[in-house]
Amino acid sequence: MIRFFLCSILVVVGLGNVQAQKKSELIDQNQELKYKLDSISRIVSTAQHNEKLGLQRADELQVQVTELQDANATLMKNLNSFAALSSQNSENINKTLATLERKEKQLKGITDAVASNDSTAVVILTNTKQVLGENAKVGVSDGSVIISEKLDFFFTDGVGVNPSSESRGWIENVAKVANANPKSIITVASLSITGEMDIAIQQATAIASILIKDFGVNGERIMAVAQDGGLRESLQIKLQPDYKGFYDMAKGDVKN
Repeated sequence: MIRFFLCSILVVVGLGNVQAQKKSELIDQNQELKYKLDSISRIVSTAQHNEKLGLQRADELQVQVTELQDANATLMKNLNSFAALSSQNSENINKTLATLERKEKQLKGITDAVASNDSTAVVILTNTKQVLGENAKVGVSDGSVIISEKLDFFFTDGVGVNPSSESRGWIENVAKVANANPKSIITVASLSITGEMDIAIQQATAIASILIKDFGVNGERIMAVAQDGGLRESLQIKLQPDYKGFYDMAKGDVKN
């Protein structure tokens, strides 16, 4: 009986020791699990923190990317505007150069025409002296060559409207000068000291008619006029450049 009792006590003690040992092991395991849980929690917390920082950094990077995209778009817009402006400026420069070149040609044309008129006056003056002689009453005024003689040379006592036969040779020589310079405009002017402009215009017309009908001068080039001669009575034949044609040419160049 006593043995059974002792055995029972030993069993109970053994079971107690086993239970105590298991409890200790469980405590150790629980503590270890707690450490692991704490460690995992720290890892999770760190990961969450890092994730938050990453998302924040990603947002910052996205903002920077957006700003860079906006800046790039602005830059491209400015570059395109600059390219368009540069192209427009280049086109404007080309147009300006073309305009200047055109104006230069126009000015050259006008200058050449003026020079041609001046040289024409010299040629007419030379021709007149060669045809009429060095003693001919001829001069140059404002680019026009003026040939003159007294009215008595053409009309008896400077009156009447029928030219004398003696004057025909002189008129013929003037016609030679006129025909040798077909671009010049001719004005036949009778200068009166009596104020009888009706007779003066008839005298100028009579000389102009001889130039046209008898000596073949183009009538479109000739104009007959009467003028008050003041104290000087004469008949003048003026050969001058075609100023109207020159003006029309210059006007057309400027208009174009």
